[in-house]
Amino acid sequence: MLASLALGEKSVGELAAPFAMSFAGASKHVKVLEGAGLIARRKVGRMQMCSLNAEPLAEAEQWLRQWEKFWTVRLDRLQVLVEADEESKR
Repeated sequence: MLASLALGEKSVGELAAPFAMSFAGASKHVKVLEGAGLIARRKVGRMQMCSLNAEPLAEAEQWLRQWEKFWTVRLDRLQVLVEADEESKR
């Protein structure tokens, strides 16, 4: 749903369409995403229109980036050790 909203505003029905879910199920998903601050909803007539709020995703990406650096260094060290072990067995 978030990927779809990255392309522009969509109704709850439009968000549900690609998935095997009811409108009620999609509405529950939208409510959770809205509670997490990832989407905003507005009423247009009888339709609920949703739009992406990417700011919390940017914060999460920034937090994950620090762990990416942490694990990259350690995995690079592990690769060196594994390759040295394989070399010593030849």
